[in-house]
Amino acid sequence: MAATYSILSLLIIFALSLLIVRTGSIALEMTGLSPDVASFQATSAFSGAGYTTEEAEQAITTVGRRKTVKALIRLGSIGLLGAISSLILSFTRTGGDDLLNLLYILGGAGVIILFARSRWFNRLVTPLIEWALSETTELEISDYAQLLGLQREYRVVEVEISAGDWLAGESISELDLPREGVLILGIRRDDSYIGAPQPDTETKPDDTLVLYGKQDRLKELSDRLSGDAEAREGAVEDHEETLEEQKQLIEQ
Repeated sequence: MAATYSILSLLIIFALSLLIVRTGSIALEMTGLSPDVASFQATSAFSGAGYTTEEAEQAITTVGRRKTVKALIRLGSIGLLGAISSLILSFTRTGGDDLLNLLYILGGAGVIILFARSRWFNRLVTPLIEWALSETTELEISDYAQLLGLQREYRVVEVEISAGDWLAGESISELDLPREGVLILGIRRDDSYIGAPQPDTETKPDDTLVLYGKQDRLKELSDRLSGDAEAREGAVEDHEETLEEQKQLIEQ
């Protein structure tokens, strides 16, 4: 019986840990981090992994983010100690059923993970967590990934320009990427960044374009060969169809 309680307490700690990480991830999203970055940094802080990356630096640039990361680190330490204690108890009061208890733990953890990753569960829990955080904290809701539609088919990507590429040596106006449904958000050049470049700004080899548009279009654009007029015409036609669909939605 004691072993059963130990296993149950271990699984409860595991489930609460997943919920805490999910809450921390949503809190970081509400401060402006993208879902992928927020999820990774929340997991890293809770587990104490402490990856030192540019994204990790972004996770502590504001007061709200620092408070969230600090809370995750503290709760992670408590959860780890509790899990270790329950694990030790489950194997010291077994009476020789170590393998069976291990199977119970692995099976229970697997069920919890599948449950936590289910879409309907996230659709139910995420709005509740966001509401609770907005009511009890001062986190500013500025989820730019959601505003840009990055959770759908739109993406922000970086495309490196090599010598001889069709993107090299052209002005922003000459490229005319908006006709294909792609916006140039900025240009990384050496150690500098040109944000919202002007129409007469000319691209150069070794530049990195920061582009926003549909995922499939961005992939085609980065792989396009120089002088491929057919691909250009197809992209323009696709974007015109998209604009027509958007127009119909507006008129409804």
